[in-house]
Amino acid sequence: MIRILIVLFLCSFELFGQALTAVDSKEFQASRYVGTDAYKNNYWVKDLALQKKGPEGDFVYNDFQLGQISSVDIINPLKLVVFYEDTNTVVLLDNKLSEIERVNFNNLPDFLNLSTATNAGSNRLWIFNVDTQQLELYNYRDKLKTTISQPFAGKLVSQASNFNYCYTLTEQKLRSFNSYGSLLSETVLEGFNKILLHDKLLIGLKNNQLFLLTENAIEPIKLPVSENTIKDLFLTKEFLYIYDGFYLHTYTLTLPKK
Repeated sequence: MIRILIVLFLCSFELFGQALTAVDSKEFQASRYVGTDAYKNNYWVKDLALQKKGPEGDFVYNDFQLGQISSVDIINPLKLVVFYEDTNTVVLLDNKLSEIERVNFNNLPDFLNLSTATNAGSNRLWIFNVDTQQLELYNYRDKLKTTISQPFAGKLVSQASNFNYCYTLTEQKLRSFNSYGSLLSETVLEGFNKILLHDKLLIGLKNNQLFLLTENAIEPIKLPVSENTIKDLFLTKEFLYIYDGFYLHTYTLTLPKK
């Protein structure tokens, strides 16, 4: 039985080892690579500024008073969500990186102390409340919040979301929620430092190695160039982008049928 399990594991590794195919590699200079949208615009952070370059032109946004950019959500290229953890502020930008709106959570009647903020659609944000250790949905137009989760144990390491689902990764567990506030799954997952989500496809990063995360298994994904150091990643429907600090690598992600 043990021998059969080992064979099955090795077969699974080889299958998923072929999931990534190198498409492109180009020099790229950034403090942090953010992502590439469906229109082939690249987004990155450099010198406290968010930059965008592609077919739509070159654009820059900065507000030095807000400090370092903690995260940028480009799931909707027409309404980017830029989060500044140091100043507890979210700035919403249009496709030319012009400011649409900003939310300073320090100035709300019901003060919220955040560690994450990502786009939930319909004028809402997925936010993690540091003081209560809970995931919440916040409607910045109506200034209303909805508590989604029970308090978490442990530090929030990474958050990945879309308009319908949000995944939270702590030091020991991976949890998934829907926008109605239901806990969909809770899985013991240790040692991972980042998760990526597109539609229902979830990928995790651990020790510079990628893994496909499903309800039933954790499948390793072998990189065509194993020596790449993974600094930043971005996942779309067609491509997985990996930035190693010097080059931006593009891979096609094809999962084998089982």
